[in-house]
Amino acid sequence: MSTLLTAQSLSLDTAFGPLLAEVTFTLKKGDRLGLIGHNGCGKSTLLKLLDGTLLPNSGSVTRAHHCLLARVEQHLPEDLHSLTLLDAVMARLSPAQQHTDGWRAQALLASMGFDETAWQLTAGTLSGGQHTRLLLARALITEPDLLLLDEPSNHLDLPTLLWLEQFLRTWNGSFVLVSHDQHLLDNVTNGTWILRDQQLSFFQLPCSTARAALVERDKTDAHRHQAEQKEIDRIAASAKRLAIWGKVYDNEDLARKAKQMEKRVDKLKDSQTELSAANQWQLILKGEALPADRLLEMENLAVHPAPDCRPLFKLAIQRVKSGDRVAIIGRNGCGKSSLLRLLWQHYQQPHEDGGIRLHPRVDMGYYDQTLHQLRDNNTLLEALEPFAALTERERKMALISAGFAWLRHGQTVSTLSGGERSRLLFVGLTLARYSLLLLDEPTNHLDMEGKEALAETLQSYEGGVLLVTHDRTLIAKSCNRFWLIDNGELSEWHSLDGLYEQLTGDHGEVVTTSQNNVTPTVIQVHSQTESWLERLVELEEKLAQDLARKQSHQKPALQQQWQAEIAALNLRLEME
Repeated sequence: MSTLLTAQSLSLDTAFGPLLAEVTFTLKKGDRLGLIGHNGCGKSTLLKLLDGTLLPNSGSVTRAHHCLLARVEQHLPEDLHSLTLLDAVMARLSPAQQHTDGWRAQALLASMGFDETAWQLTAGTLSGGQHTRLLLARALITEPDLLLLDEPSNHLDLPTLLWLEQFLRTWNGSFVLVSHDQHLLDNVTNGTWILRDQQLSFFQLPCSTARAALVERDKTDAHRHQAEQKEIDRIAASAKRLAIWGKVYDNEDLARKAKQMEKRVDKLKDSQTELSAANQWQLILKGEALPADRLLEMENLAVHPAPDCRPLFKLAIQRVKSGDRVAIIGRNGCGKSSLLRLLWQHYQQPHEDGGIRLHPRVDMGYYDQTLHQLRDNNTLLEALEPFAALTERERKMALISAGFAWLRHGQTVSTLSGGERSRLLFVGLTLARYSLLLLDEPTNHLDMEGKEALAETLQSYEGGVLLVTHDRTLIAKSCNRFWLIDNGELSEWHSLDGLYEQLTGDHGEVVTTSQNNVTPTVIQVHSQTESWLERLVELEEKLAQDLARKQSHQKPALQQQWQAEIAALNLRLEME
């Protein structure tokens, strides 16, 4: 396999200590690698070093002449927010290419699920999942050989996550994928990088097997370290004894042997097997159970994304009591986060008319997926003040136990990575004892160990929990009630299998996007066959209109895509 990229002795230091130390590796054509590690260990930074956005303190990155590289950012860059989708993709082309290859941008947007009516939407109005599709289109228009993907599965609903998985499985290029979604990594990668202790470990294994192999290697290292330490202690004790005898009996031979043994101890210490520094933070949430039939009651509640907008969904009546751990599931834009925001606003500013009733003694906590509860200008110490009445020393100890060294306590929140910011918010929630906890997409920035710890701690949470997440493992392990928001209604389900089938199954739904309302609108079609016929007519009209244009104005890539879909639809209809 030909080499695409080589990194030699990469090192990077920050104001708070080294992030990477002498990292060396080679990327070859056909490599489809998952990059995993604890939050804040430097995964996103490594991708920025590979594409040249950052420069290392020492070492080098050498890219093959034939290798075209593109990075898919974790967040939509600020300078794209005001651009239309089409302009955002076209911006990756040179002026000459924009004049001749504009059709390619249109074809890519269409392949990412954006129809022509969405091309003129401004990028800043899209949902998180749509941001990922747009950023992928921007990367792919350069026809890269190597894709660097920085947590693209964040903010995706289940259908879009399945789409991303299918895209990565069928894409014929190489990639490095930063993700904390073990299920996704297992299905799309053929190797794993684990970034830990400023070093990179490579396993020619999928994620779950690689993690297990690392655990076994750590056990072997621990046994070897223990045996080496036993030998060091034995020789050191002998050297000490000989030194004492040499001094007592004024024996130069014994004193010389003691010094020789001390030098041997120093050599053994230098070559001793190194053990990994354990992750200091443990995610533990402690709640308070109120002796009441209900913490929360919602009746005839309409959930709006904004005061002047139409409701996203309605619910007849639902109650939550202590011990309830409710998973709220649905497609992006259906109103899950809007419901939690509405409850939080009601808690902060109670009002009678609204269909929400809270227990008078309820103490509510809120994990906002945007992490805006933490003010950018606050220091880490100041950020914890609103959560609990603690002394400065107690807050410092909480930060240190969460892996924030005391040198960092004066650091501002704005300088933290997404994972570190999430960890800081969880530290605040841990210090408080809430009777009702609202968690909005808490796994977006959690590493795999953090997800596992969250599932475990929620199982024993004594208060009530409303959890918005698309993490199937977290839902199955930690929740005992399941709400589905679909087709403008909230319903309760007792079977996760049936719920997922309802959410991801083919129920004759067509998704359209209008410029006035970015949220996808789901329209129920009378039958599957009828929906296929309608789609077939639509595609044939588009193809005919495009073929009627001048040849220089036609869109060959879109024509090819439409013709392929028309052929597939005709085949389906013949089989009915």
